[in-house]
Parts: sequence; C-alpha cells; structure tokens
Amino acid sequence: MKPISIHHYFHDVFGQEQTVFELLAILLFGTGLTVALAVSSTQLIEALPLWRSVLALVLILDIAAGCIANFTRSTNDFYAQRPANRWGFIAVHVHVVAVAFLLGRETDVAWAVWAYTLASATIVNLLKPSSYQPFAGAFLLVTGLGWMPLWPEISPLMVVVCALFMLKVIYGFAVDHYGGVRMRSSQVASHD
Repeated sequence: MKPISIHHYFHDVFGQEQTVFELLAILLFGTGLTVALAVSSTQLIEALPLWRSVLALVLILDIAAGCIANFTRSTNDFYAQRPANRWGFIAVHVHVVAVAFLLGRETDVAWAVWAYTLASATIVNLLKPSSYQPFAGAFLLVTGLGWMPLWPEISPLMVVVCALFMLKVIYGFAVDHYGGVRMRSSQVASHD
C-alpha cells in the first residue's frame, strides 16, 4: 500500500507518512476504545461536569491512538531522526495524571504509574542503540503491568488507561523498533 504524506503539523503524532490502513487502524482503535470505555463507565462520566468528561475522553483517545501510532514505521523513524524530540515527548507525557485528576479517580495510582513510566522510558531511551533496548522495554513494561492492577480499589477504567499509557510510552515510544531510519518514499523517488 502506497504511503501518503502527513501534514507537518501532525508529524509528531504520525511521522512524515502513513498508509491509509495504518491511519484507519490508529483512528479506529483510539476512537473505538475510548467510546467503549465511556459506555462502560457511564455513571462516572455523567457525574462530572461536561468539560471534564470531554477533556478526559480526548486524553484517553490520545493515549489509545498513540499506542498504535508509536508502533508504525513512520512515527518510529521520525523520532529516530530526532532524539531531542523523543526526550521532549517523554517529558511532556503527563496524560495519565491529567485523566485521573479530571475523572477525580485514583490520582495516587496515576502519579505512581507516571513516575514509573517516565523512569522506565528514560532507561529504555538511554539504551539506544543497544540490542538490549527491546528486552529492557518489554521487561519494564510487563513489570509495570504486573503490579499496577494490584493497587487497592483501582477502577477498570483506570487499569486500562494506565496499562495503555505504559505501553505507549515505555515500549511503543521509547524503543526504536526498526533499528534505523528508512527514507521516505518521496525521498527515494527523488533519488531515482
């Protein structure tokens, strides 16, 4: 499937190009899971002011869609070419804390997950280009996934949000999955 160019405004999310299939998968998963979580947590969502519900759901959509986007070659390569951007991306990810605050739920869990995720992503990112990077990312991810649901009185919604957040940042984002940078199809065509 031929890739399409992504507008420069969205490079931090999708990279420089994606296939239609990848874009649809990212958007459908992100939207579908967010809707499913909203429907399964109707009482929680309806008990909040509308602005808090909407903002929390937008952040959940970003977390869910980012889980898929971060595994695409284009997003991976975009950040492989820009190590400073990767550090910035890791640093600004406070989404899980914001979601917990907006929902008024499990802020202690969210802070713990955020701190663990930030520390883990930092370790994994520092391991580049070591062949141990994917293993370290997987180890830290499953360690976090193993202890996080054991937190007392964590809601199913926050289990999903925290798990996706860890997957997105520790393994999906901090690991260079493709071990190098390929040229964009438009760059390859211009070299022919």
